[in-house]
Amino acid sequence: MKYLHTMIRVSDIDASVHFFCDLLGLMETRRSDRKEHSYMLVFLAAPDSPDAEIELTYNYAPEVYAGGRNFGHLAFRVENIYETCKRMMDGGVVINRPPRDGRMAFVLSPDGISIELLQAGDPLPAAEPWSSMQNTGAW
Repeated sequence: MKYLHTMIRVSDIDASVHFFCDLLGLMETRRSDRKEHSYMLVFLAAPDSPDAEIELTYNYAPEVYAGGRNFGHLAFRVENIYETCKRMMDGGVVINRPPRDGRMAFVLSPDGISIELLQAGDPLPAAEPWSSMQNTGAW
């Protein structure tokens, strides 16, 4: 058996690709636009684990996807949690659970999917603005 991918339905493919690729740092591995079937698939992977993909599914017929917490979360190891959170925050992403401990943070995708960020190796030393930043919303 081999793990292939996790599928997430998204309401705005451009916003989701921007979030996952430009801000989070995943890479697009392939895309299949099936207009005749009213959907588009975009596959993404982390550079260090290209075989474990996320499939973004965009349906051309508008749908409302409520919540997102029933999914749980996706988790990614990052080389520098402070730099990753800064890049995401500069891109307009709310850091719901800041990396106060230098080890773990949570953010939400444009469709409310919870994303856990974990520092590679040992936690980084506590640093501002993260140390005093409060939690925001739910993750």
